Amino acid sequence: MRKTLAIAALAGSMAVTGLAVAPAAQAATQTATTTTASTATIVKWGKFFSSDRKAYTYGKTWESYGKVFTKWYGVDKFGGKKGWVWFEVYQDGHWRKFNHAWDGKKTGAWSGHGIGKVYTYTCWAGKFDNCGKKYRIY
Repeated sequence: MRKTLAIAALAGSMAVTGLAVAPAAQAATQTATTTTASTATIVKWGKFFSSDRKAYTYGKTWESYGKVFTKWYGVDKFGGKKGWVWFEVYQDGHWRKFNHAWDGKKTGAWSGHGIGKVYTYTCWAGKFDNCGKKYRIY
């Protein structure tokens, strides 16, 4: 009788332990899957204003499989002078600088491999006029 009772108690404790371990193992598996599924980190940035606050840019930058992507939006009052967005990119050991102009609202995008750093700033009424503060976005 004692042996039967001991075997039943042992089997019962193993069953309870197995049930207690199963949800924890399942939760760990789900967490790992969620973490590996989100490989790209998206950085939303802006509003970055020109020094006179008449134009601004905002957007998002992310990296996927070694390539950096940036999507940007420019806003200023339609008509009259243009807004300018500048990007300074450290790519393959060299600094590159490029800009885009717009009047009203504009959406733009660019991407590239081998990018280590990206800075941006906004100007209004000319390429080099009324420029705002420079911000690192990647």
